[in-house]
Amino acid sequence: MFWAPEVLPTVVPVRPASLVGSHSHVSLDLSDLNKGQLRQGPDGWHVVLNLRGVEHRVWFKEAPVVAVTYAVELPFDRDFEFRADAGRRLWRALNGKPPGAPLHALSESRRRRLALALRALDARMDGSTYREIAEVLFGAERISERDWRTHDLRNRTIRLVQSGFALMRGGYRALLRPPSAKK
Repeated sequence: MFWAPEVLPTVVPVRPASLVGSHSHVSLDLSDLNKGQLRQGPDGWHVVLNLRGVEHRVWFKEAPVVAVTYAVELPFDRDFEFRADAGRRLWRALNGKPPGAPLHALSESRRRRLALALRALDARMDGSTYREIAEVLFGAERISERDWRTHDLRNRTIRLVQSGFALMRGGYRALLRPPSAKK
């Protein structure tokens, strides 16, 4: 899937470098890309590079050229830190170094909750009751028939379904943009 830099701040916008120093520089090798990795869109060219086991997303305003040195474009906007970090990780990977952890990554517990929310949403849209969903997600043995109405897993299941619906209705876009650091 391809995303524009204004939607996903970890997409690295690049342009031909105007200044190339005498020191060695690294170029983007675009010669072996297939249609799944390079795509032209109405806003430019989108590239997905898999370097050192990490997916890097790069955006070109103009058609990419193989023998050109590129520079990362970093506008001073609200996503500057995330774009700079994505550019740093790409640069490290291009230089054969481990890219390091991304500045913004979902925690393991957040990923688990999102997976549960999507499973709960799928089950609910397939006609399952909240109880049936809870039994599949958490185990039938954890919920007695008598306690279901007041059981905490009932409320948790309802919240998971609601979260799933919120994601389906566009809330997934919030996952693409790191949380704001406004104070």
